[in-house]
Amino acid sequence: MAISYMTKEGYKKKMEEIAYLENVKRPEISAAIAEARDKGDLSENAEYDAAKEAQGMLEMKISQLKDLVANARIIDESKLNTDEVQIMNSVTIKNVANGMQMKYTIVADSEANIRERKIASSTPIAKGLLGKHVGDVVDIQVPSGMMKFEIIEISID
Repeated sequence: MAISYMTKEGYKKKMEEIAYLENVKRPEISAAIAEARDKGDLSENAEYDAAKEAQGMLEMKISQLKDLVANARIIDESKLNTDEVQIMNSVTIKNVANGMQMKYTIVADSEANIRERKIASSTPIAKGLLGKHVGDVVDIQVPSGMMKFEIIEISID
């Protein structure tokens, strides 16, 4: 599994999710399996089959999360700067074609949330911005074609 970069907050959220799945969801599914088993013939028991499938999915999710945190590298936020675009920076960019400005925070893939304007460092836009400076104009290949963006501001929010 590849190394994943996370903030302390992102790491804490993943650890809380693992604890919730192990301490709340796992016992709920075990109880559902036991209840379905008590109903008799397992060969034609859809409730039992569904509970066993849910158990398998849950265990897979727990395993994936544990792999993610096991390979996590915590980003030292005190070392962040705004000289050039880097992970955890907020970047205000202007679409050169239409003048529209957007502000995104570049985050680890596991913390991306477009509603919060947090884009994964692996996205084409983030890759095109990383390492660039205020005033740079970059060409970025997006699904709709090539776009030009000017970097207006780099900040740490």
